[in-house]
Amino acid sequence: MQPDVLLHLVEPSAWREALRAGAVRPTSLTDVGFVHLSTPDQVHLPAQALFPGRRDVALLVVDPARLPDPVRFEPGRLEDPAGMLFRHLYGPLPTSAVVAVVPYRRPLPPLPSPGDSEARARAFLTSLPIRRAVGVGDVPGGVAVLDPDFPYSRDNNRLVLAEPVDAATVDAAAEQVGGNAGWPHRAVLLAWAGAEDTAAALRERGWETEELVLMARAGEPAPPGDERVSVVDQREVHGFWERSWLERLAHVGRDLDRVVRELVGREHLNDRVVAVTDLVVREDGEVVASAQLRVDGATAAVDSVLTAPAARGRGHADALLRRALRLADEAGCDLVVLEATADDWPQHWYARRGFRPVGTMWSAER
Repeated sequence: MQPDVLLHLVEPSAWREALRAGAVRPTSLTDVGFVHLSTPDQVHLPAQALFPGRRDVALLVVDPARLPDPVRFEPGRLEDPAGMLFRHLYGPLPTSAVVAVVPYRRPLPPLPSPGDSEARARAFLTSLPIRRAVGVGDVPGGVAVLDPDFPYSRDNNRLVLAEPVDAATVDAAAEQVGGNAGWPHRAVLLAWAGAEDTAAALRERGWETEELVLMARAGEPAPPGDERVSVVDQREVHGFWERSWLERLAHVGRDLDRVVRELVGREHLNDRVVAVTDLVVREDGEVVASAQLRVDGATAAVDSVLTAPAARGRGHADALLRRALRLADEAGCDLVVLEATADDWPQHWYARRGFRPVGTMWSAER
């Protein structure tokens, strides 16, 4: 059963502008005084009328309880089924009322309820790679995302599978897509709950797998940060990221410089579809720690919390996290999410700071 939510279709650029402004204000608000909303059973009608054949349209999942203006039941277009009524919001649609943003597909993907932290975390972390992708193709259980400008980035060139699929099917789909696209790797995100059996079967087929823990905490005012944290243009973090990646990927070999360039260069793609804020701490004018906040309506994600080895133990990561949480609260986010590797220490660090495990996903590479 679909949750009690309302839906609104929007072009990616319009949603990105809404994140800057704090509300969605389509032309209908000026022309007829309302924002058109649909139920999950109705949304295919405005999709066909307004965005026929489009695969890049974003679907906003709206919590009706968060709408400050009246919502009225009224007829839609003359071509719609007789007697069908749509919800019309007589005021702008606040971004803080949008609990998830997912790519529009038919049939609809699972839609999270406003209070379901796991579903919202899963929606955020799986929709972002699809929405920023240059190309998207259907595969069993989900889609393949492709970006030929960054072939060494597994996050930008992999299968994103939200529905259960057996290992043989995953293996075959990855080989077909990766071979046709010229990927130097094969990569898959097993994003459905309970994917451990498929991950285990992939290991038997020679894949390397990694369990990812989804973590979440309520968006609430954080203690004030300190003056060491600065909000910066993302380019100011590039040198620090490059040094960090060079250290972590020293085993790669002769293509290391190209791999690192791509891993750094891909980061600007996120800001095209969600609101990205880059935070840093400097010592003697040099960036020694960084973090990134990604806001997508009422859900935010913390990513890329890094500290240079020589600067650890000075509370920089705590200061960055406090600032990120404060910015998320100011943006109207009631949920902050992240993913952490299951067998590494950061998940415990985040747990001590109020994040709790809410689910798992698996990544697989070959």
